[in-house]
Amino acid sequence: MPTEAITETILAFCLAVVGGVLGATLAHSHRRLCALISLGAGTLLGVTVFGILPESFEALPWWVLLLALASGYGVFFLITKYVYHVCPACAASHFDDATTHRFSEIATAMMIALAIHSTVDGLAIAAGQEAHETQHTDAGQIVGASVVFAICVHKVPEGLALGALLLGAGLRRGGIILRVTAVESTTLLGGVIGFFFLRNVPDFWVGIALAHAGGGFLYLAAHAVLGEVIKHDKAIVLTNFAVGFGLLGALALLLRLL
Repeated sequence: MPTEAITETILAFCLAVVGGVLGATLAHSHRRLCALISLGAGTLLGVTVFGILPESFEALPWWVLLLALASGYGVFFLITKYVYHVCPACAASHFDDATTHRFSEIATAMMIALAIHSTVDGLAIAAGQEAHETQHTDAGQIVGASVVFAICVHKVPEGLALGALLLGAGLRRGGIILRVTAVESTTLLGGVIGFFFLRNVPDFWVGIALAHAGGGFLYLAAHAVLGEVIKHDKAIVLTNFAVGFGLLGALALLLRLL
């Protein structure tokens, strides 16, 4: 795997672990976590709109693009519905006292769901890097940078929420950090899978991989924002969501001008 892709994937993994350590160590208010969740959701929507969709549209017929987006959205929807919340940050509002008392019953399902989520993150980084290397278009450059930026931004609240949820479930600090590290290590796995399967493949398949990841990002963004708006301060949610979305738009514009 190219050095740049390795560095980006490891950075995302480390940020999630740092978030997990903070969640397991420091007390936090849900108001602050809500702001971070909404910021991360905005960046995920932004990378899909400003990076993934333009890049995939160049490589795919419109109907293939829609199918790939739907597949990514559908996978995360089904995992959340039948396994467990696929994103710990999105699940934070739903993790109540009743859930903590039966944590031993849901721990395995929770780990599986989050591992799939993190694997998709790593795959998206690899796909974005491949698009950046193989295409010399603005869209290729934008998607490579914006995917990494968005994933790194949302990894911090993801790890923070996961650590806090496990702490609320009564786990010891060492066990929490170990579990967060184990789950988030699948980000590295996704990067490796992406490297071996997407390296030097036609743009068509890179576009499908990106669109599939983008569908998952759309699900995470919508689920996080809707869950927070319903249960918490709408102004905090919408403001931070807009900031995250705007940051990705500004990044895309800057890369086009360079």
